[in-house]
Amino acid sequence: MAGRLSPARRAAAAALLLGVVLLHLWGSDAWLLQMAAATQASAPAIHRIEVAFVRELQPAAPPALPPRPAVSVRRAQAAPAAARPASAAEPPPTLAPVREPAPTPAPTPAPTPAPATEPTAELSAELSAEPEVAAAGPASAASEPAAPPFEWPPSTRLAYTLHGNYRGEVQGQASVEWLREGQRYQVHLQALVGPAAMPLMARRLSSEGLLTPGGLAPQRLVGEQRIGFSTRRWALAFGPEGVTLADGRPHPPVDGVQDEASQFVQLAWLFTTQPQLLVPGQSVAFPLALPRRVDRWVYDVVAQDSLALPFGELKAMHLKPRRAGQAGELTAQIWIAPTLQYLPVRILIHQDAQTYIDLQLERAPQQALR
Repeated sequence: MAGRLSPARRAAAAALLLGVVLLHLWGSDAWLLQMAAATQASAPAIHRIEVAFVRELQPAAPPALPPRPAVSVRRAQAAPAAARPASAAEPPPTLAPVREPAPTPAPTPAPTPAPATEPTAELSAELSAEPEVAAAGPASAASEPAAPPFEWPPSTRLAYTLHGNYRGEVQGQASVEWLREGQRYQVHLQALVGPAAMPLMARRLSSEGLLTPGGLAPQRLVGEQRIGFSTRRWALAFGPEGVTLADGRPHPPVDGVQDEASQFVQLAWLFTTQPQLLVPGQSVAFPLALPRRVDRWVYDVVAQDSLALPFGELKAMHLKPRRAGQAGELTAQIWIAPTLQYLPVRILIHQDAQTYIDLQLERAPQQALR
């Protein structure tokens, strides 16, 4: 019949459609299609730190650390009660009966107290406009209890099964590798859709930088996405002068900025050093460098869930991004396991209720000796 495609042509068309959809679903968006050849050439690969994964990480109780106060990004010291004006809702003070005062010597004038500091109208409006969240950076307070020095976990590999939906089921595999050598670190993410030998789509992110007292300090992110025979590459650079975005535009420096790959390990560092933040009702925030912009990213801790994983049931804390998904915008929910060194055991990336990709840990994490 005229107009009917052969099975081979139908398969090729389906693969092309899936590739185009996944190009959007994994966050590349239309900007990747507009990347110039010069941008591709300016994104050299990151040379891997070579490690050997020799043991499996078994669930264990997280180390007990003294609680550290969360850093507030929206907090002002309230004025003393005596300096605040009486509210209209408060009852007037009770008046004593008026009596004729007895003559007394003139009192010595008392020193005039310093006026109390009241928040400005602008700061008060800012405080009421957005709830307080904890910043994903080092807690600093004069009265902070001393804590044992934080030890970065050894190099670790997490392997995930990938399944999702776009007008039908899609399957694949993914991995996250955390590698360290001295004060250097690397985070490598890889996702393959379709057979591993000939995937319909492959996406890779590699981040490298330095370990600091305030967590990870990214220096470079390199991304690559391949659909069929078409490959796109991009890179972000981090330095004292700021962030260079994928299209070459500069962004001013931002303290504590993370990239799409480093954020997962930064969250593990944050919750290891400040475990009181990983409870329902708490929130954490940090600047996140995306290919086209640097944005403030907020995660709310919404619940503790039980996940049935192939190596057993595991308790994990569910983190949900505060930003509401808009048309064409992706969001990622994360499940953090305190008994597995606060690593992400599930990552759910979705565009809407019908279009998503779900990564779940398929085996116990593998680790190097150190």
